[in-house]
Amino acid sequence: MRGGRIARARRYLLTVHPARSVVLAFAVVILAGTGLLALPPASEEGAVTDLVTALFTATSAVCVTGLAVVDTGTYWSGFGEGVILALIQLGGFGIMTMASLLALLVSGKLRLRLQLTAAAETKSLGIGDVRRVLLGVAGITLAIELAVGALLALRFRFGYDEGIGEAAYLGFFHAVSAFNNAGFGLHADNLVRYAQDPWVTMPVSAAVILGGIGFPVLLELLRHRRRRLITGRRTWSLHTKLTVITTAVLLVTGTLLTCLLEWTNPGTLAPFGPGHKILNGFFHSAMSRTAGFNALDIGALNPSTLLLTSILMFIGGGSAGTAGGIKVTTFAVLAAAMLAEVRGEPNSAILGRKLGPHVLRQALTVALLAVGLVVAATLAVLTVSKHAFEAVLFEVVSAFATVGLSTGITAGLPTSAQLILVLLMFVGRLGPITLVSALALRERTRRYHLPEERPVIG
Repeated sequence: MRGGRIARARRYLLTVHPARSVVLAFAVVILAGTGLLALPPASEEGAVTDLVTALFTATSAVCVTGLAVVDTGTYWSGFGEGVILALIQLGGFGIMTMASLLALLVSGKLRLRLQLTAAAETKSLGIGDVRRVLLGVAGITLAIELAVGALLALRFRFGYDEGIGEAAYLGFFHAVSAFNNAGFGLHADNLVRYAQDPWVTMPVSAAVILGGIGFPVLLELLRHRRRRLITGRRTWSLHTKLTVITTAVLLVTGTLLTCLLEWTNPGTLAPFGPGHKILNGFFHSAMSRTAGFNALDIGALNPSTLLLTSILMFIGGGSAGTAGGIKVTTFAVLAAAMLAEVRGEPNSAILGRKLGPHVLRQALTVALLAVGLVVAATLAVLTVSKHAFEAVLFEVVSAFATVGLSTGITAGLPTSAQLILVLLMFVGRLGPITLVSALALRERTRRYHLPEERPVIG
């Protein structure tokens, strides 16, 4: 009887729409994580954790956000921190990607629906590439996490006199959290104590950036690097070019503006020398791209910097990576469409390539739905709490973009507001993936054309 139910459940997972199976898988992992975190062994005091705290933490971990209503390093026990770390890894890697990889390793083949699901999560270009992509994703993930974890462990061991075991634990916990853009730290001040230590902040920044640009871009960069060594030529796809260029531009812009706005702020950059100011400006710019670590006191930032950070968080990182937001490619496509319209050109083009109308529609749909969701959630949280508008907006954008940066109001929000943030984290992590895949799978050609009409705009 039980075997029959399991078989029916397995058949259902393999036949549902790919977008639905991604959502269902994430929901199951969140519920399982909630149950584990609610157990007495998960808390440092050995007490049962209330359901909202466990649900909020599990959702934040699986959706690789980093927002927390309790201090991770002091509230949770070693078992609880292990559960959080496992949830971060599952969420960042993509639960359906992991399921597809396990199916590949066990059975040696992937069913068509499972391949479509993996392609929707990894944004691979063809079903034939899924196996190679899955193995590549696993190899890249382990390689980067181990390398960054080793660097951090060595620094904690010899720079801060931590014991070997503690240094290794701190190093690899923060490496996994960084590469998956989760932002969970084991210190009450997150990484503020390391604000002037580039041996900690730079490896974390590197892991965040690599995880945030997306697995397809990483795989293509590695593949074309090998090809260039053989042929001497370098050819990148438009997606890779857009992601790399836009990411670089946003990182530099964020660094310059953060330094400019916070240079004389006594609560943030003012106490540092010029070199450390630039270091922390860069670190904050990188973390605003959905990582969630902070070496500056977010609550002490100027309102202008909070707005800048909210914009960077909303844009997010690369597609099919561990970053959130509307994604840099969406931002680049919208910018290209605006530029074409201002110039009076009939078609939108970018980097020598024409953009199809369906791409513009998808980008516009994702962006407008994201704006509407952020506005609605901000109104809802303002209604049930008494915090300032800029703090609430910052918190809402951070939750939607799965960033994890906070001005410090998360724990003090009423339960209803915390549940709103839970929903935002879930939708923000899965929304762009499921929406775009659903739009792509539903795309069809109309057999007739309606009469054209031009309403007045503006």
